[in-house]
Formats: sequence, C-alpha cells, structure tokens
Amino acid sequence: MKKFLYRSIIGILIGSFIAVVVTSSIIYFGHFPVINGEEFIKNSFGSIFCGWFFAVSSLYFELESLRLSQQTALHFVTVIVLYFILSLGIGWIPFDLKNILISAAIFIVVYLVIWGCYYLYFKNLANQMNEDLEKI
Repeated sequence: MKKFLYRSIIGILIGSFIAVVVTSSIIYFGHFPVINGEEFIKNSFGSIFCGWFFAVSSLYFELESLRLSQQTALHFVTVIVLYFILSLGIGWIPFDLKNILISAAIFIVVYLVIWGCYYLYFKNLANQMNEDLEKI
C-alpha cells in the first residue's frame, strides 16, 4: 500500500508537470494569448490520470509470483487500454481508424524502446551485482 501511494503521488506530479509544459508550449509556440478553460481542465486532468496509471501500473513488475513475460503483458495491456480510452475520450487521438492505427503503432514502438532500455539497465545491474558478489 505504501508503494502504491508513493507511485500514485509520483505519477500525479509527473502528469501535472507534463500538463504545465504542454500548456505553456501551446501558449508560447502556438501564439495563443488565451486558452479555453474547459479544454485546459480536461487536458490537465487527462495528463494527471495518464501519469498516475503509468506510474501505478509499473507495480506489476514487482509481483515476483509472475514471470517477466506475464508482468510485461499485464502492464502493456493495462496501459494501452487505459491510454486509448483516455486519449480517444479527451480527443488527443481523433476517432477514426487511420489515426487509431498510427497512434497504436507509435505507442507500441515507444513502449518497446522504453521496455528494452529498462531491461538492459536491470540486466547490467544484475551482472554488476553478481561480479561484486564474486569478489567477496
């Protein structure tokens, strides 16, 4: 429960930060002196919720009773379903087949790259720890 609360707070903070950066970028680079308050609130809460579920869903990787493939599958299905429900509902992704397929392809590629980086990092960390244990 402690980890869940910690990850929830971190995810909400990251989502809030992303909302501020995106809004500031739209105002500054998009040359919009005024933004729609309703759209701002909708997109901000979307970013906060997105940050929360990405942070909390990573707890799957701490379930030692599951293999890495099961953890990854559960995490992937959770985040892609929640992300697409949120994105389509808010309007981040237009609701047509072409845009959904392009967005899904981009999501999968980004997910695989990030997952691969984490995998290599933790594999390297495990090798380093094993080498340190052999020296003892």
